[in-house]
Amino acid sequence: MVVGGRRTSIAVFITLGAGLISFIVLLYVGWVLLGWRNGILLFFGILLVLLVIAGVVLNTTFLVREVRRNAQHDAFINAVTHELKTPVASIRLYLETLQTRAVEEPKRQEFYRTMLDDSDRLLGTIEQILRTGRTGQSKRALHVSAIEFGGIVEECLSRARRLYHVPAEALVYRPGPPVTIQADEDEVRAAVSNLIDNAVKYSGKDVRVNVETENIDGRYVQVRVKDNGAGIPQSELKQIFKRFYRVSGPLATRVKGTGLGLFIVRSVAKRHRGRVWAESEGPGHGSTFILQLPIAK
Repeated sequence: MVVGGRRTSIAVFITLGAGLISFIVLLYVGWVLLGWRNGILLFFGILLVLLVIAGVVLNTTFLVREVRRNAQHDAFINAVTHELKTPVASIRLYLETLQTRAVEEPKRQEFYRTMLDDSDRLLGTIEQILRTGRTGQSKRALHVSAIEFGGIVEECLSRARRLYHVPAEALVYRPGPPVTIQADEDEVRAAVSNLIDNAVKYSGKDVRVNVETENIDGRYVQVRVKDNGAGIPQSELKQIFKRFYRVSGPLATRVKGTGLGLFIVRSVAKRHRGRVWAESEGPGHGSTFILQLPIAK
């Protein structure tokens, strides 16, 4: 999809350049061979200047966009490299320790648990990257089935408590009435998990996340994930759902991630004819993410 967008942009600028060259040739022919009147030439001259200015503006916009894309791509590569390398190095260190020295059984079990956690983190990063490619393909068929939405949310909350080692009271769930949706269970689970993961990671040390589900007029089921974390500037509330985009700020730089989670959420919502958006009063005031999906008829 990214490659196709760049090809389209390049085609636009090639067409613009060819049009300007053709226009200049037309002016030359009219001036030298046809002897058009000065008024007509003045009109076309002004038009040419306007077209040149428009071309310069568009070209500058294109270059700025490419610079931003390259910067985001580089940040993504660095983040993925770190997310892949860190758990592998940790697992290797524990294995070398177990191999070279005698370790008491309680400590050995602790090593095993740590290695399993690092393995889950590694698999999660790989799955996140693979899922980005799958959900970004709008023509890819969904494996639709009837699923109870509240059960998916509870599974994602249990996973987050186990993965981030937070107490049960840190993640508060207020379920609404039971609702069944027709959806791809794997994709919906990934979307809800990413919203909860983001809330936990950007909450800092004091994790307090509230999750609510609600039936909206019998048409949509809605899940709200609210945290008391870093918050989001108003200018970035729509930008955060773009591929590779990460919120700026001191806490954001310390939070590990690839910038793909919210892009996956938006892709899942779009493929299921739902929607997702974010609300925040600004940095330091926390944020709320709302995901709506159609209820099965």
